[in-house]
Amino acid sequence: MIILTLVLPLASGCKPSPTPLPTPEPFPTSESSLNGTIIIFHAGSLTVPLKALTEAFQAKHPGVTFQTEASGSRTAARKISELGREADIIMSADYTVINELLIPEFADWNISFARNTMVIAYTDKSKYADEINADNWYEILLRDGVVYGHSDPDADPCGYRTLMVWRLAEKYYNVPGLYQKLDEHCPPENVRPKSVELIALLESGDMDYAFEYRSVAVQHGLKFVELPEEINLCCTEHADFYKQARVEVSGKEPGTTITKVGKPIIYGVTIPKNAPHPELALGFVKFLLGPEGQAIMEKMGQPPIMPPIASTGKENLPASLQALVK
Repeated sequence: MIILTLVLPLASGCKPSPTPLPTPEPFPTSESSLNGTIIIFHAGSLTVPLKALTEAFQAKHPGVTFQTEASGSRTAARKISELGREADIIMSADYTVINELLIPEFADWNISFARNTMVIAYTDKSKYADEINADNWYEILLRDGVVYGHSDPDADPCGYRTLMVWRLAEKYYNVPGLYQKLDEHCPPENVRPKSVELIALLESGDMDYAFEYRSVAVQHGLKFVELPEEINLCCTEHADFYKQARVEVSGKEPGTTITKVGKPIIYGVTIPKNAPHPELALGFVKFLLGPEGQAIMEKMGQPPIMPPIASTGKENLPASLQALVK
């Protein structure tokens, strides 16, 4: 059990006052008194772990309800930056989305809290399911009649990470032109707004293979190809090799672009400046980053970063979060 407490700094030489002092952050004096609704815009790949996280939090705080919206992480950020919508928490499958689309205008800080890995998901219905492996997957995908897909790079990090995997695969397997071939054999109708939408197509047999996060494949009971670490974007030790993959995606302003550079998959979380319930949001983020929240992420096949990392610097964090991060 996690017990979240409020610590009030006392001035040197002053006696404690019998009257509660105002806090520097809008947080209740007792977290057992938390009541209200927490609005979360989140990456589709966090749908299953977030359900477990919110249920565990509600068990401690029955007065709290959640309104969650799954989408591609870039779409989630644009709900605030372009559509003017309000959310208490943004949870992105790529921490750099928060840095690029929300900071500094719409958020002050960003905490990296979990990792993931790119895999190729499939089912027993998939063509050549008994043949595909880490050495021949690209040959299988390029065979006649094989249908594969990925999410939209402009909306979802899993989409541009798929393209990075293809670029890295061309170098790793030393197959000139492989990226172009994979791109040409994946028509627009096989590209969906978020990666989790591909799961129904796999399960129905309408799609043979989908590029997904490992956690999503595990959570949905799918088979998957474990790609080499040199191309699956999981490991910091291969960060220099990942940097060779570059993908252009839509930018902060309409008509502009951003160059995404390959790097290990790291998830980020923030509380937007316009959060309608910042005190509730802070309570949930503390839970997410604490031992119980990290244990839930681990159980869901998504390794937590321990301790979490303040990618924008600890000095920008709310005081009550600073002790939880590196």
